[in-house]
Amino acid sequence: MRYKLFYFSKYAKYIGLLGLPMFFSDFPIFKLFWLFWLFGLLEVALDFSYFKCSVFQIVGMIKLKIKYRNNYPNIKNYRNKIEYDLPFEGEWTVVNGCYTKEFSHSWDMPTQRYAYDFVILDNEGRSYRGNPKSVDAYYCYNKPILSPADGRVVSIVNNSEDSYIMGKGKFYSRAKHIAGNFIVIQHDLNEYSTLAHLKKDSITVQVGENVKRGQVIAKCGNTGNSTEPHLHFQLQNGESFYSSAGLPIMFKNINLRAPLKYNEYDNRPYMKKSNIPNGRITRGYNVSSLHNK
Repeated sequence: MRYKLFYFSKYAKYIGLLGLPMFFSDFPIFKLFWLFWLFGLLEVALDFSYFKCSVFQIVGMIKLKIKYRNNYPNIKNYRNKIEYDLPFEGEWTVVNGCYTKEFSHSWDMPTQRYAYDFVILDNEGRSYRGNPKSVDAYYCYNKPILSPADGRVVSIVNNSEDSYIMGKGKFYSRAKHIAGNFIVIQHDLNEYSTLAHLKKDSITVQVGENVKRGQVIAKCGNTGNSTEPHLHFQLQNGESFYSSAGLPIMFKNINLRAPLKYNEYDNRPYMKKSNIPNGRITRGYNVSSLHNK
């Protein structure tokens, strides 16, 4: 299959290292090994959308660096114009993201500096039951995704297929965008949310439509750059996923709880609960809305 050929190419290209002696020797075998670098071109061709999006992302980061000169929005100089609800029902687990550099989703990428990834974990610290390569095995897959606040839909992608789960953090994306299927909502002037990796054809709203806080707008999926079903959620100061600065998020009426056996899922350190201000969230905690209890 296409994704198997992609992963073969991904690793076969490194055999080309064995061909480096061709610059010092005329031995034919070294020239043969050098040809394996051509698999790098095949890798790009098989996953061109990822290559294209990576270029867009680099260009966007350069634009932001020129604009902000490293003085990006942060918890000291930026306060949300509104407070946001969690974009889901019930209790989910934050597995990536924070408002600090130490535990950030992607601190060196100002577009996703304050992004969050959410899954649902059971009491054994697992995000699935059954076959881990099947999207249906994951607890959060197909769960309703909600609008975090009132706003107007400004951008949608809804036709990408779920990525193949390869295991051990590997995946093969079948989407044209790294976010897969996603929704961008404008909530206020220069304040937009992005909800990403949504299930194909699950988005129930349209561009230009006004949405209400808590309204079901899609379902959780596994599209784009996604190693397993999860919801990627971020706040940003523009519509573009690539060239908008990420904004720290204040949530309203939330409850944090340390999950059982979280370290079975992720053994990275996480912040002490006593250090987390009201309205902020960070990886390593279950989060839920108080009004859903």
